[in-house]
Amino acid sequence: MNRERPFVSKLVSDIQLPKMFRVRQHFPRPKIEVDKIPDIIASLLSEDKFSSQIKPGMRIAITAGSRGVANVALITKCIADFVKLKGASPFIVPAMGSHGGATAEGQREILAGYGIVEEYVGCPIVSSMEVKKIGQTEDGRDVFIDKNAAEADGIIISCRIKPHTAFRGPYESGIMKMMAIGLGKQHGAEVCHAEGFKNMAKNVPLFGQAILKYAPVLFAVATIENAFDETCKLIAINADEVAEKEPPLLKEAFTYMPRILVDECDVLVVDQIGKNFSGDGMDPNITGTFCTPYATGGIKSQKVCVLDLSPETHGNGIGLGYSSATTKRVFEQLDLPSMYPNAITCTVLGGVRIPIVMESDKEAIQVCVRTCVEIDKTNPKIVRIPNSLHIEHIMLSEAYYDQAKQMSNITIESEPEYLKFNENGDLW
Repeated sequence: MNRERPFVSKLVSDIQLPKMFRVRQHFPRPKIEVDKIPDIIASLLSEDKFSSQIKPGMRIAITAGSRGVANVALITKCIADFVKLKGASPFIVPAMGSHGGATAEGQREILAGYGIVEEYVGCPIVSSMEVKKIGQTEDGRDVFIDKNAAEADGIIISCRIKPHTAFRGPYESGIMKMMAIGLGKQHGAEVCHAEGFKNMAKNVPLFGQAILKYAPVLFAVATIENAFDETCKLIAINADEVAEKEPPLLKEAFTYMPRILVDECDVLVVDQIGKNFSGDGMDPNITGTFCTPYATGGIKSQKVCVLDLSPETHGNGIGLGYSSATTKRVFEQLDLPSMYPNAITCTVLGGVRIPIVMESDKEAIQVCVRTCVEIDKTNPKIVRIPNSLHIEHIMLSEAYYDQAKQMSNITIESEPEYLKFNENGDLW
């Protein structure tokens, strides 16, 4: 590959990148202040229909997922504190399907990365990939969940409700999915994914309902986040209310989703991708890089350029395969063993493919512009975002300047100027 690099560089060296300017995108921002979270959770769970289910001496499993949920360590600790207040013994179980390389230690490490460690939450973290059959779905399929959770006296589902990245239905990312796939570990996730994302809207509630029926699920504590990755709603839902109450909450979560406020671009530049931003590395609800035809949305672009991985993703570059080009820096960080189990389990391999690898940030952007068709290459439309989770402040190329001046939900924060690269061609 290195022998070819000088010729490849020459192929894109004449592509002049446009001036870019910074903008601030404006979204509604309902928010729960972090210091209010403990009191809100204590108040919610003090309601008799929740608190009466927790008896002294019970062992209570509390789920914790692999997503970068706002305030997840604090929320987990608050639930554990309430359980202890009632005289029961809480423990945390990773509920993340095949994530973390489908290993117990890998899943424990993911939780530690979010601050969910025994010293902070004040209770054991019991990580295991062992599962136990608890019953069958209505159509006769076996249902497995985490063995430690299955054998507990009660399970509290802690999760976030938000739109999924690969399918649409009344239950997407949320309580039902946390039970059906998260608690199912590698085995349960594989069974639920076996019929593909085309059938996921059917299978998630099918397996979720079976878990509600056969496992000792008590209730759920769910969050909804605003466009700024902040907690804006906390809800407690009893086990017998999940089927009815989750769909309206998903619709509410959709209303808080941010988006890139220009609808189309020639090239989308994403500074970082990672599992801490999205299970898909970059949330296709923002970037338009969907892995299946069963969900749509996000910005429409000809090419997508990924410049780096987040430190928090520990080399897991899942989602990279939906980009058009990346950098040598990303390629050298990739931890393929951590990427492949999730892709194999969910039956969708596109996200772990490796796109064209360029030597530097500049070349990666240039090759995307170079390979766009039917565009004005002297004035391309480029959108640059830091990641798919934080898009309040983004950059637009000069071609958008007049349009941005007319948009009431965008504030221009700088005049157009050329991107600054160091001697290696990487952005400052």
